[in-house]
Amino acid sequence: TTFIGAFTILLREGLEALLIVIGMIAALKKAGRPDVLRHVHAGWISALVAGVLTWAMATYLVTISGASREVTEGIGAVFASVVLLTVGMWMHQKSSAGRWQSYLEEKLSAAMTRRSMWALFALAFIAVYREVFETVLFYSALAADGNGSALMAGFATAVILLGGIAWVMLRTTARMPIGKFFSLTSVFVAVPAVILIGKGTAALQEAGWLGATPVWSLRIDLLGVFPTVETVVAQLIVLAIALSGFGLNLFSARKNTAGQPTS
Repeated sequence: TTFIGAFTILLREGLEALLIVIGMIAALKKAGRPDVLRHVHAGWISALVAGVLTWAMATYLVTISGASREVTEGIGAVFASVVLLTVGMWMHQKSSAGRWQSYLEEKLSAAMTRRSMWALFALAFIAVYREVFETVLFYSALAADGNGSALMAGFATAVILLGGIAWVMLRTTARMPIGKFFSLTSVFVAVPAVILIGKGTAALQEAGWLGATPVWSLRIDLLGVFPTVETVVAQLIVLAIALSGFGLNLFSARKNTAGQPTS
């Protein structure tokens, strides 16, 4: 049980971080700016180092109660959902008919300033550290059972699998047209937003911050689906926002394309 828990927790959290970081790397490579990748790499590496320090604090210095852990997870998940939804809609907009090329011409040359370098660092750091922090909380609970060897075996297996997934993702995105890449990535970013808002709402309910109105529905923890009105409504709202945003982007792109003169 400890092995399965350690494996699935790290795999789930790692996939969410990989999606964002590899998306940044692929976008910068496609934009012809591999020189700024060091800031992205510095961001996620620093997040891993901070995660090790957090693990030491959680294990040896801080006693995290169940309520405070749920509050932290809940707020972090809700915040991450909002960020992912915003990023997903932005990426989907830039995938439409020439918008990405236009964006690059207008913004990218001016964006490579010292301030923007720190923005790249911060985005990579936050994306990874949020997942690392959640993993530390879960691993701290698993470590209390005393099955250290099973815990490390699950950790190592997940790391190997994540390495393979990262390699495949980097190879795939390198050959994918940038419009198609951003279009697909926007969908994959929006899906975790829907999942996270459900998990965040449920965590805040367990901590007593939100009420819980029972309703008949399936319970699928992996997808953030829980049998309460609040979690279902939260997920439907985020899903509706994502679909509406994607629909408006497509409508706007088709309208602009139709209005362009033909040669």
